[in-house]
Amino acid sequence: MAKEARKLIANNKKVCHDYFLEETYEAGISLAGTEVKSLRMGKCSIRESFIHIEGGEVMLYGMHISPYEKGNIFNKDPLRPRKLLMHRREIQKLVGKIAQKGYTIVPVEVYFKGSLVKVQVALAKGKKLYDKRQDIAKKDQKREAERDFKVRNL
Repeated sequence: MAKEARKLIANNKKVCHDYFLEETYEAGISLAGTEVKSLRMGKCSIRESFIHIEGGEVMLYGMHISPYEKGNIFNKDPLRPRKLLMHRREIQKLVGKIAQKGYTIVPVEVYFKGSLVKVQVALAKGKKLYDKRQDIAKKDQKREAERDFKVRNL
């Protein structure tokens, strides 16, 4: 059985900076036909998006999918809430974790898996300012080390 191709549409780099990602889940997303065509052209942003669980359903808010140019009356609102498709057991597990202080659910990336649009969702805990500074310091040290290694090997 061949591994299905995974084509990245959009990712949220800011999530890794603002949160500690603890667990990741793969969720399907309920879309209209013109939204899928727009995603195939790569017109999507999840930078300002967030996830809420309401009545046992996982909803994604703030995901912007640009209207399809040839879609005319069939185009939907670009910022409409979209339902994420997950197993009930996974949703119950997320509800239990969110009840704890400091946990939230954030979308990490949107991609095609075969012909299906998937969203990688992460259970995350918010970082404090000093955690962000430590990460930036580690990144700078790593960059310096790579630069020194490159200079020595020339």
